[in-house]
Amino acid sequence: MAAGAAAATTAAAAKPKRRSFREFAPTTTTTDYFLSLSPMASSSPTSTTTLYESHPATYPSSFTKFNSALTAGLLNPMSPPPPPPQARSSPTLFEMMASEPDCIPRSTPPNGVVSSSTAKSPGSASLVVDKQGLMQQRIAEILGSRSPGNQFNDPGSSDIKLTLSSRDGFTVELDVHRQILVGHSRFFAGKLNRGNGSSPPFAVEIADCEDVEVYIETLRLMYCKDLRRKLMREDVPKVLGILKVSAAIGFDAGVLSCLEYLEAAPWAEDEEEKVAALLSELRLEGIGASEVLKRVSLDITAPPEEHSNENEEVLLKLLHVVLEGKDEKARREMKGLVSKMLRENANQNDLTKESLYSACDVCLQQLHHHFLRTAASDLEGVGQISRQSDNLHWILDILIDRHIAEDFLKTWASQSEMSKAHSKVPPVHRFEVSWVTARLFVGIGKAQILASKEVRLSLLQTWLVPFYDDFGWMRRASKGLDRHLIEDGLSNTILTLPLSWQQDILLAWFDRFLNSGEDCPNIQRGFEVWWRRAFWRRNGQRPEPPHVRVANGSSDNSYRQL
Repeated sequence: MAAGAAAATTAAAAKPKRRSFREFAPTTTTTDYFLSLSPMASSSPTSTTTLYESHPATYPSSFTKFNSALTAGLLNPMSPPPPPPQARSSPTLFEMMASEPDCIPRSTPPNGVVSSSTAKSPGSASLVVDKQGLMQQRIAEILGSRSPGNQFNDPGSSDIKLTLSSRDGFTVELDVHRQILVGHSRFFAGKLNRGNGSSPPFAVEIADCEDVEVYIETLRLMYCKDLRRKLMREDVPKVLGILKVSAAIGFDAGVLSCLEYLEAAPWAEDEEEKVAALLSELRLEGIGASEVLKRVSLDITAPPEEHSNENEEVLLKLLHVVLEGKDEKARREMKGLVSKMLRENANQNDLTKESLYSACDVCLQQLHHHFLRTAASDLEGVGQISRQSDNLHWILDILIDRHIAEDFLKTWASQSEMSKAHSKVPPVHRFEVSWVTARLFVGIGKAQILASKEVRLSLLQTWLVPFYDDFGWMRRASKGLDRHLIEDGLSNTILTLPLSWQQDILLAWFDRFLNSGEDCPNIQRGFEVWWRRAFWRRNGQRPEPPHVRVANGSSDNSYRQL
């Protein structure tokens, strides 16, 4: 008895005293993690079972049935055929697997414990189960891929049992080293250095992790000598997650390596917004984030006037390159691209009215020059008529989109010299000039161009007859001609004039249409409108007002007829 008591006394004296304390990490702007810190009674990994309850890995019923079927020889290609359906007393293997939700069995890494503290109810969605199963598999691969000599998650040399818990109850236990954590992270240095006189080993828990997998990747980087080389195997979304965790725990080397990666790696279009949003959120301008953001933003220290001038110079250069390009197919593609960009930035004052009209004047001068030369039977530059007409049509579209095409209308209406020479130019070379006139008709008819009646009449007097002459060529040579759009635009343009002017123009059209047929635009609708206006006015008649029945609001739902 005395010997037994002495032995018990000796054992009690040899066992270290257990001093427990818990510490809570305050919520800051950089991290929202909850940390619990307590000294372990023993350095043995098994001692943590009293602190964190682990659930054994379980396998779904479909996996068990699959193994049973495999053992029974159902999957053996040499086995005899199965009995007929009426003799089968149990469901087939396909029926068993189809009736069970797909699930990946949980695996336990050799040097880590992966568990879930929240049991799934029978009614939980299979999608959640699959997601956690895939996460467990990825984490098991991360923890099991430790290279020789790397001490990450090494239970033999670790002095901290670290438990990471996600917001949905998913937990992972790691074996890490206090020296590594304190040497690389200001967050862990502040927490582990305040040990209240306690000595390792410690048990540390970090709760409410947004992404446990990314947190493990970040901790593993602390054990790497070449962080840039390690990050080269990752993609942009993963590096953004590592950057966020590194900034939260004060892992400066990880932050710098992530920024170097983001500065050099290409981004997808959807990743660009995520990168800019995260860097703005973390406020890392002082340690290299500004270099990353230079890819998507200009120097904010420069005055806004300087940016505006640079933008206009670039856009003017693009404009002139398109106008002077030699490959017609490439020119068409780039015209669409530049028009799209200018349309999207129409409210940014990126291209002034003067700059656009300057480019327009160059094209109009070249068209005027080559048009008159061709009219004088000099066909050397005849190809420039089509080219410059196309350029003017494109610039006119841009002017109309920006509601600044009134001056172009005045200039085009004053080209009487070209109009007089029009009949002397072969139709095959001149008809594309009338595309500019047609676009102006459509713009006026849709109220996209607002000009005085004198300017509208001048346009019709100068270019209407040449437009009639070219309409047949336009219809035959252009597969994408929207005839009704052009005819409606011309009708509306004529109907905006005083009634006496409408009469002169529409009576001349009536005679021409009867003699030309399909080669003349059909503006019958405009003619009918003019007819009703003119004869009602002469006869003192007015169109009958529409009969409108309006409820008077009384309870008997009676109506008044106006």
